[in-house]
Amino acid sequence: MKPGIHPPYGPVVFRDRAAGFAFLTRSTAAAAATASGRTIEWEDGNTYPVVDVEISSASHPFYTGTARVLDTAGRVERFERRYGKREGGR
Repeated sequence: MKPGIHPPYGPVVFRDRAAGFAFLTRSTAAAAATASGRTIEWEDGNTYPVVDVEISSASHPFYTGTARVLDTAGRVERFERRYGKREGGR
């Protein structure tokens, strides 16, 4: 790797305020979080820069099991009843 062209890579806490969930990881976002001046004291007693996110695995419907499955077959049948089936191959 070329020196001096890559952003700094370090520990940062990503926090989902809506779900009250946070996790510590390493990211290049640490530099931006450090520049903003927002920090958080983590469980290990150290202070890390924090990045607030709107959606995480704790609040996304796909991961929480609250995602809805669309009834596409019922929608097609309702469309065909309303407008009739199409004649021909296409």
